[in-house]
Amino acid sequence: MTIRVVVADDQELVRAGFAMILGAQTDMMVVAEAGDGFEAVGAARAHRPDVVLLDIRMPGMDGLEVARIVCTETSSRVVMLTTFDQDDYVFDALRAGASGFLLKDVRRDDLVHAVRVVAAGESLLAPSVTRTLIAAFTSGAATLPPQSSRLGLLTTREIETMRLLGAGLSNAEIAASLVVSEHTVKSHVSSILAKLSLRDRVQAVIAAYETGLIRPGTRSA
Repeated sequence: MTIRVVVADDQELVRAGFAMILGAQTDMMVVAEAGDGFEAVGAARAHRPDVVLLDIRMPGMDGLEVARIVCTETSSRVVMLTTFDQDDYVFDALRAGASGFLLKDVRRDDLVHAVRVVAAGESLLAPSVTRTLIAAFTSGAATLPPQSSRLGLLTTREIETMRLLGAGLSNAEIAASLVVSEHTVKSHVSSILAKLSLRDRVQAVIAAYETGLIRPGTRSA
């Protein structure tokens, strides 16, 4: 199956470089490029790509609004391009439906791998990156309103799994903590996503904060 990609970035050299790398893969096709937010939305609507590689800071319409529209109106999965240590919108982008993040200085192989992973329905974030993201958007004073009623849909073991998932643990680490197999953990994660209507693992991390399982400032295990 060919992975269809839209590359959206206002920096022409960055956009062209990413498009060239992805277009050179035998299993990928760059169906459109976009230089601003409006072009990105139009490209996503017109081409219905598997993955939209989207700069978080876009002229005309910023990447957050583009992500909300794309994730609401299409089945395309969004990966945000970011200079992570300077961006203050990571949490909002995740809530908008983004499946993960890439630094703009990403290595060629990591870029290709990330697009394949996201196109396959998984989240982009490795556990170490998840921990970094959590640290970034929980370092401030903001507190998320608990929505614990959603947890009534989950079993006790699923709640335990979600808490560890929210803390940034990998499946192997969760399995070790709960003394179960990785296959069992994968089953729990799949069930959590289905019951809470979440797109992927990244959205589960956000839900862990919104439901109060994880509090801002909580350190991962």
